[in-house]
Amino acid sequence: MARRTAITLRPVHRLKALLGRVLGALPPRAARPFAGRPIVIDGEPLAPDVQLVLATVGEDAALIASSPGELRARQAIAAVLGAGAPVEVARVEDLDVDGMPGRLYAARTPNAPLLVFVHGGGFVFGDLATHDRLCRMLCRYADVSVLAFEYRLAPDHPFPAAIEDTARAWRWALTHVAQLGADPTRIAIAGDSAGANLATVLCQQTAGTREAPVCQLLIYPTVDFHGTYASKQLFAERFLLTNEAIAWYHEHYVETTNADPRDPRLTPILHPELAGQPPALVITAGFDPLRDEGEAYATALRRAGSVAITRRFGALIHGFANLTGVSRSSHEAVVEIAAMLRSLLSSENERSHRGGDGRRRPHPLRR
Repeated sequence: MARRTAITLRPVHRLKALLGRVLGALPPRAARPFAGRPIVIDGEPLAPDVQLVLATVGEDAALIASSPGELRARQAIAAVLGAGAPVEVARVEDLDVDGMPGRLYAARTPNAPLLVFVHGGGFVFGDLATHDRLCRMLCRYADVSVLAFEYRLAPDHPFPAAIEDTARAWRWALTHVAQLGADPTRIAIAGDSAGANLATVLCQQTAGTREAPVCQLLIYPTVDFHGTYASKQLFAERFLLTNEAIAWYHEHYVETTNADPRDPRLTPILHPELAGQPPALVITAGFDPLRDEGEAYATALRRAGSVAITRRFGALIHGFANLTGVSRSSHEAVVEIAAMLRSLLSSENERSHRGGDGRRRPHPLRR
């Protein structure tokens, strides 16, 4: 059964939800007169519709919490505020994923690829509900079946519980892919923020084995807990994810465990062997303290000989993939990401199924 965070929608929340739907229908240029003076940092202008969202509903998504429970309640409200119009897929089914709450978003195309999705939330919050719309969009626009699940959250279950649960969910997906109606030869993994960290670790742990994903989609990943990057100074506050929030998440996830900060399971960019990693699609946002470390990881992958495709959405903020119901710029970005994922899956399918003579060959299910 999915985690259910009790929320109380006050009249102001319902008004913000209505306002958010109105804002979400505005093209960025139309939003400019209402957004206020343009915000330009590091040569990039913030999208006016995102600026308007920050001014109206952003407070409910920010880290203004005294406890993980309060934060989860705020994020549950933020998910409602940003929901927007429903995104239709072929079928949605709640599942038990090796004892964890899970949900399948079935693609309209039979035998489509399977994308295992790991939700973000600083390792402290997040569930099937907070990322429902994003999973629906990836399912619909990438033409993939999406399997989402809920891993254990810190601080009740600190590092490495989420890593262990991600590995469990991945193994479950590999052995149940046919029952899910997906293609056993095309199983990929994706995550946003903290979920992208967990997806990265899974790829590093399985690289070079038959269990490795065919590719990985990393949306504004956190891959370096202690690195110094210009983006962490430029966007230390104001844009939903702040440096204060990052430190708060880190404290709840690892600081009570005495974990080595250089452990690649915490800081994947320090993994000693980045060659042979699954092809990566690394997405960053211009107004995001995590921007530079995500791009640094893609660079490290390429230097090691692995495939890494990067796409920076310069006018957007961390968390834009969860703002698609209230920001047209964010919606269009996720549609583009889905198209890029679809193309990457198609190219990997052709590469892995053809031998030197150009003939198509069967690809056995990794177990």
